[in-house]
Amino acid sequence: MSDAILPLRRVIQAHLSGDAGLTALIGAGRIYDEPPRAQNGLYVVHGEVMAEDWSTGSDRGCEQKLSLVVWAGESASSRKALEAAARIAASLEGAVLAPDGHRLVNLSWLSSKLARDPKTHLPTVTLTFRAVTETL
Repeated sequence: MSDAILPLRRVIQAHLSGDAGLTALIGAGRIYDEPPRAQNGLYVVHGEVMAEDWSTGSDRGCEQKLSLVVWAGESASSRKALEAAARIAASLEGAVLAPDGHRLVNLSWLSSKLARDPKTHLPTVTLTFRAVTETL
């Protein structure tokens, strides 16, 4: 059921890219699938994902625990990263998303963790969400 991972990532990225409040905080075009090189200021990267079978007797399904990581580059602060993380959580709460080939049953925020990257010492906020999808 890992075929639900990429479609869900795409709709989350599209949804967040269209969120005017988030764009005001981090700027346009600053949500990435892979970490960019030498990026300054705030930006968001898709993080880890764990997908598990959530099938029933009649429907195929997938439960994902996925993360989004807000990075505060050298010109940004942990406070700004936390503000962006709060906006992401609020934007995705109750969002109507339609991943290709799947129906989103639910998407809920589980946790947020503020930390400093061990290599760069830059602040990061990792948001973890739980998503359940069914195959159409």
